[in-house]
Amino acid sequence: MAIIHHTTLKPTKLGLLTDWLPSRPWYRGGPGAPVLTKSGGFRLDDPEGEVGIELMVATDTSTPEPTAYLVPLTYRGAPLAGAEHALIGTMEHGVLGKRWAYDGCHDPVLVAESLSLIEGRAQAQAQSIDDTPDHEVVRSYTGAPFTLDGLTPVPADDEEGTRLPAPHGTVLRVHRVLNPVAGNPPERPEGAIGHVARGWQAPDGGRLAALFMTLHTG
Repeated sequence: MAIIHHTTLKPTKLGLLTDWLPSRPWYRGGPGAPVLTKSGGFRLDDPEGEVGIELMVATDTSTPEPTAYLVPLTYRGAPLAGAEHALIGTMEHGVLGKRWAYDGCHDPVLVAESLSLIEGRAQAQAQSIDDTPDHEVVRSYTGAPFTLDGLTPVPADDEEGTRLPAPHGTVLRVHRVLNPVAGNPPERPEGAIGHVARGWQAPDGGRLAALFMTLHTG
């Protein structure tokens, strides 16, 4: 179980993302810096208790129509070997000290736990409350059990989001730019064998939801 420390971060997570998001091929903002708010998301537990895992919804309100991004993040107490290209930045944590924040799609711990969530073996956790399952997260899976030992993520970003080769010839699609709908989180779309969806709070106070991840064959 991850322990959530309500303490200071310098710079803040949103401060790091303000510089990082415009460098992504799926970023939809203009030439100016994004204006970000943390709108929702959830956490996953690292079975080893070493890596913080968060799937954050960050909303950019700098454009006429707000854009919600899904940003999977991992927080580590030391650099992740071979992942220099995936480093978003470092932060000083008021309790834990220096933390390295990574684009979680490059971190094998986040990818393995995301697939375990889809499969139903991992439980989504509340974003800001210790030891509290997040029952708003909707997931499904219709395939064979995964074998995740030795998983090495090789993500590819394009204008549509991030694609990750996954076990058994499947592909995990991370929906970086969320396509919101009002009401309940969407069910698994046609053509997918697994999915994760959740809601979040819109800038106007309303409730939106979208697909976060979908799993496909081939």
